[in-house]
Amino acid sequence: MTKITFIGAGSTIFMKNIVGDALLTPSLENAHFALMDIDIARLEESATVVRAMIAGQSTGATVSTHTDRRAALDGADFVVTAFQVGGYEPCTVTDFEIPKQYGLRQTIADTLGVGGIMRGLRTVPVLWGIGQDMVELCPDATLLQYVNPMAINTWAMAERFPQIKTVGLCHSVQNTLEEMAHDLEIPQDEIRYKVAGVNHVAFFLKLEAGGKDLYPALRAGYRAGSLPKPPLLMPRCANKVRYEVMEQLGYFCTESSEHLAEYVPWFIKEGRDDLIDQFGIPLDEYPKRCIEQVASWKEQAKALKAEGSLKVTKSHEFAAELMDAIVTDTPYMAYGNLPNTGQIPQLPMGAVVETPCLVDANGVQPSVVNDIPPQLVALMRSQINVQELTVRALLDENREHVYHAAMMDPHTAAELDLRQIRRLVDDLLDAHGDWMPSWCRSAKAA
Repeated sequence: MTKITFIGAGSTIFMKNIVGDALLTPSLENAHFALMDIDIARLEESATVVRAMIAGQSTGATVSTHTDRRAALDGADFVVTAFQVGGYEPCTVTDFEIPKQYGLRQTIADTLGVGGIMRGLRTVPVLWGIGQDMVELCPDATLLQYVNPMAINTWAMAERFPQIKTVGLCHSVQNTLEEMAHDLEIPQDEIRYKVAGVNHVAFFLKLEAGGKDLYPALRAGYRAGSLPKPPLLMPRCANKVRYEVMEQLGYFCTESSEHLAEYVPWFIKEGRDDLIDQFGIPLDEYPKRCIEQVASWKEQAKALKAEGSLKVTKSHEFAAELMDAIVTDTPYMAYGNLPNTGQIPQLPMGAVVETPCLVDANGVQPSVVNDIPPQLVALMRSQINVQELTVRALLDENREHVYHAAMMDPHTAAELDLRQIRRLVDDLLDAHGDWMPSWCRSAKAA
């Protein structure tokens, strides 16, 4: 029996998608799902969901719940991480409210920027703890790393635990493909594409249907004002930032406009609310989503308890197909985030990059992409600078590199001077207190 362990199983909606996909996959339909979370109430809610899905599918799958991480990991074949250290409150709120006091506004704040740096500092030590447990309890397991900041986390894991089979997974490629098919009114399965870059700042280098390049239609639609259409996946978030970046740099980015707006220095500027309005940038978007998702899940949980079983539907996550490919030795292509060993020779070695990967019993094997246009490489490097300095801060326990990472962040550097950035980082580290590693706390916080 395949054992699939979820660390952060209280992320119920995400966990539901992965378990549902597994139950629809013959090689995994009888798996054992070990759910682990420190929030007992959320853990039990997730277990209720899994039991209802198993009942709805009538498979031989089983489920166990754990607050002890080591018990959940013992003997696992696959480990899925999906947790948020510090939660919406207090840590996410802190990551938004303190930068706003400096005039630094954010949208999602979980991948790059000061919010992403802080989240990485909170998260990596927990991932390293999981890595140490895996070395002892399930050394042959594959770690499917879904936690943001994706590149920082996956890079830090690879540096500290290179022996663990780790791949960073995301749904940005699938989501973007769905949005572009929606905008162009083309069936998604007719589109042929190639993507490469760094997570959330990868680009569609090839985009075709029926042998025809789709970029002219995207550009013409944007220039005429007919594109983008109202977004399919996040209806209140306009998708204009990605189209404007495509117009200027030539290619379409894999991550949403609300994310991309805070990765670059061009859209969120003090005194330029005209840009916010023109491009429909949803400031403070992530806190709003957190509140809405909690409320929505509570309503779903009530309905689920009344019904007792749950219909399983296929999601667009890669995890189940990837696990199936490893278990059955059936080749499968997924977009994976792995340390750069030459698969993107234009980017620094060791940086975590996203490329098409072949998956089979040999694991996740990246393919080489060596034709990324130089303007895109330059943008990707601006992201890698922040990621590398955050990873170096963690590995070397060097607080100065936390400041350096923030100073190199494109959006932060466009808004604040060097001394403001240093004070902002101090304020964030102080406010996070015990959520941060001891080496980066100030004397006041410690």
